[in-house]
Amino acid sequence: MPMLILAKKTLRQTMATCPPLWIAVHLPLLQLEVFVTPLFAQQETQVSVILHQGRVTSMSESADQAGIRLNMRAGGVQMLSADADYYQRDHNKEQLALQAVATALLQYSPQVCLAEDDCILVDISASLSLFGGIRALRKRVQESMRILGYTATTGIAPVARAAWLLAKQASRKLPRGQHVFKIKRLNQHLDKLPVKLLTAAQPLAELLQGIACYSLKDLRQLPRPGLQRRFGKALLIELDQAYGELAEVHEWYLAAPEFKVKMELPDRIELADSLLIFARSLLAQLLGWLAAQQLAVTHIHMELLHERGRQAIPPTMFDLQLAQACWQESHLLSLFKEKLSQLKLHSAVIGMLLEVKQTILREAQSYTLFPEPGGQANEHKRLLELLVARLGEDNVLQPAPQADHRADIANHWISVIKKAPPPCPASALAGYALRPNWLLPQPLALNIHEHRPYYGSELKLVSPAERIEAGWWNEQIQTRDYYIAVDKRHVRYWIYRERANDPDSEEAVWFLHGIFG
Repeated sequence: MPMLILAKKTLRQTMATCPPLWIAVHLPLLQLEVFVTPLFAQQETQVSVILHQGRVTSMSESADQAGIRLNMRAGGVQMLSADADYYQRDHNKEQLALQAVATALLQYSPQVCLAEDDCILVDISASLSLFGGIRALRKRVQESMRILGYTATTGIAPVARAAWLLAKQASRKLPRGQHVFKIKRLNQHLDKLPVKLLTAAQPLAELLQGIACYSLKDLRQLPRPGLQRRFGKALLIELDQAYGELAEVHEWYLAAPEFKVKMELPDRIELADSLLIFARSLLAQLLGWLAAQQLAVTHIHMELLHERGRQAIPPTMFDLQLAQACWQESHLLSLFKEKLSQLKLHSAVIGMLLEVKQTILREAQSYTLFPEPGGQANEHKRLLELLVARLGEDNVLQPAPQADHRADIANHWISVIKKAPPPCPASALAGYALRPNWLLPQPLALNIHEHRPYYGSELKLVSPAERIEAGWWNEQIQTRDYYIAVDKRHVRYWIYRERANDPDSEEAVWFLHGIFG
């Protein structure tokens, strides 16, 4: 118990030494990108708009260049662009997308929360050293958003509400937004921001403009009692939170206890290789979920969904079973790539489903002073997993010898993804030292030249006979004499002579059963 108290105290002291720092991720085109993803380059040139209650609430860059503006009616859009694509706003899809982004961001910090106006806040105070500093972390966050298929702007500040404002102020031309690392410089950056960025100020835009209040600095210079009487208390609370003068209460986002994510594709995909960019989106969410749960995955199930309805087609399913638990993106991505490259689709894919079947607790990474030669100890298992994904689990085998006198039963092999059985006692295998490791799938009958076995050349026996009489208990009896034989090129073979021959036959029947390496 005293050790536990000491550990908690040390953790609090460590957290106290980390200055607060937040990164806000704003998704300005979320309403549109739940229908039209920027992962398809050809969709960027299409005029697309989102309608809510008959008015435009979001639009593509091509629509903006065509003269379409927010709050414009559908008739005005039709006049400016006759071939525009219309979508009705779907709040459910937007919420699912925000949850997917929040799940992916959990790989950078366990403290993630959903904010207003399609924004997500991440407390990165204790994550900077782990990811190599703020610039490297920001680049990784931007890369995750690109993989997920969303346009994102970011803002960084010591105060969560301030980072949220800086991210909203950023444009698509400058997606990284503004970065303020010290609380002393925060005020001068916030003073320049327009007051309309505050959520409570949006319905009051005309009233604030009427009193010449355009920036946050203008708002702070007005008498607070008058502002509260005229505009309410919510505006002042949000303003104080942005400047760090009032504490905020955050509701942290919690990952689901199980990972099962379904994704609808924006178009019909007929080539398996083209599915990799969408598989990476699911993988980004998986990495965040594993980090939040402190788990490593050992079994992944993937379903490729095809046509539904009257012409429904069963999904294409495959599994990735890992010989060693993993949570690294590079290794999982290579397995997905190999599996998809070997897959042949019988129908177009319209959706994907990724499910985690089995996990284990993640082990802490070992930072040894003297690393093992040739890389990490687990690189061998990763190579085996890559071979299984490329060749199939039935084509990459490991030995699992059994205690049996019959060679074809004792020489047993199983897939490398299966757990190897306990080894046989050394005493049971002592007499098998002169047996080859690799046997032919079926013994090969040998020709007889001058009463001697022949295989390319005459075979010369160089060992005494190993007599086997076994299998009578399960009607698979074998009565054989095994020998080691050598040909003229000094290649060693393992051959045997059947002793239960036809009594009328004068020639012995010889078979080739194995070849020594």
